[in-house]
Amino acid sequence: MSKLTKGVRRREVLRAGVVMAAAAAVPAREAEGIPLNRDRVRALTGVTVIDTAGTPARRDVTVLIRGERIIALGSRGDIPDGAEIVELPGKFVIPGLCDAHVHSIPSERISPPLYLANGVTMVREMSGSPLLHHWRDRISRGELLGPRSVIASRIIDGAPTVGDPATFVEVATETQARDAVRQAKQDGADFVKVYSRLPGDLHRVIADEARRQRIPFAGHCPDAVPLSAASKSGQYSIEHLHSTWFDTSTREHELRARIAALKIGQGDYVTWMRELHRLEWDAANSYSARKAATVFATLARHQTRVVPTLSVYRVLDRPDEVDLADERLRYVPVAMVDGWRWALENIIKAGWTPEEVAQRRALLDRRLAFVRELTRAGVPVVAGTDGGDVPFVIPGFSLHDELATLVRAGLSPLRALRAATLEPARMLGLDDVLGTVTPGKFADLVVLDADPLADIRNTSRIHAVLTRGRLITAEQRVRMLDGIAAAAAEPAPS
Repeated sequence: MSKLTKGVRRREVLRAGVVMAAAAAVPAREAEGIPLNRDRVRALTGVTVIDTAGTPARRDVTVLIRGERIIALGSRGDIPDGAEIVELPGKFVIPGLCDAHVHSIPSERISPPLYLANGVTMVREMSGSPLLHHWRDRISRGELLGPRSVIASRIIDGAPTVGDPATFVEVATETQARDAVRQAKQDGADFVKVYSRLPGDLHRVIADEARRQRIPFAGHCPDAVPLSAASKSGQYSIEHLHSTWFDTSTREHELRARIAALKIGQGDYVTWMRELHRLEWDAANSYSARKAATVFATLARHQTRVVPTLSVYRVLDRPDEVDLADERLRYVPVAMVDGWRWALENIIKAGWTPEEVAQRRALLDRRLAFVRELTRAGVPVVAGTDGGDVPFVIPGFSLHDELATLVRAGLSPLRALRAATLEPARMLGLDDVLGTVTPGKFADLVVLDADPLADIRNTSRIHAVLTRGRLITAEQRVRMLDGIAAAAAEPAPS
């Protein structure tokens, strides 16, 4: 299948839940935020517009918005009579941010507003559920304030799965694999998600059935599937860096044999992660720049995105550096934070020898270098966090941590910012309506107090947020965060 054909198919499917919601009827009740007047023009004046496509920043610009769309970038003299003027001298405007790998906390009082308060106007949900589809419907009707979303299927893994067998789909035969893809489409998933223990033959079956059903597929690079093979199969994104090392290793044949010999019980994620660490360490220590160049060229040629989720490895590789007193934990349910503390001490830190602890610390630096080489080779890198699924990766806030870590890996602030704006829009076939501050695109914007190109950490200095053209002012944002903290502090239902 040609790149163009794959792009069209992906665009058709992934647009459905994101763009078509713009055609929803005017809601009977506006969610919190300055109510949206679909006819009146709103003018954001005196701002510097950051163009994530790479052209120089434009200073002292007036951004004109009508309804949900940007209609012009001009000067104060372009403001029409009757427009609502929002004075923002010295502020910086960037496109709304996208976290391309999330697992939302199942509370509508926490997850949807927490993303928006952090300037995250779009998310890619990596494990589908009816609740997420319900939220998306309510958001599109204006009944709930939250980000746009693209929603995965239930996670499809081999049998036995290392995940939760109650929520994962285990497949052991071709028939089961094809049925899982068909069921995902029937359930309204925007894409199929595959997982780590899926055998190579069933990965090929899922790729074939996904083409037949005209539904994209993405997810982990399964342990038994070479990274280049996943790219060639049409898998449009690779999540995490778990199994990305092996075909860049001079010891690949040996490592593949060890992978094939692994015997992991159902739901035994901890044992799998420990065994995988040993494999990763040996692969990283036998890294071949020559082999990597060939693999990376394949990814670049097929425009396979890599979502490295470096925030995950800041916890898993260096758990002693986790800030247990992080003030942002007040926005996470108390019971969940308690569970995170237990998991950190009893799972993530438990059982490692001093030698393995040192290896894990060193491995984080190797991961950063790997991402740097991916970028230099032209492989599109997309920002995602795994927020809500990994302990101490805090939804919303963690995307700003991810951007800072991408810069630490060697990306420029502009490239890092692009990884959370234009690149995910391109990945999802939505770059005609999202990803840049451009007339005709949706007015999903973030207003910052300082220049993110001078210091990427300035993405967290949020003054205001616009979502679907609706303005969340600085004062409203503070109230949103207070409401989230109050909901998070409530005891869990008994």
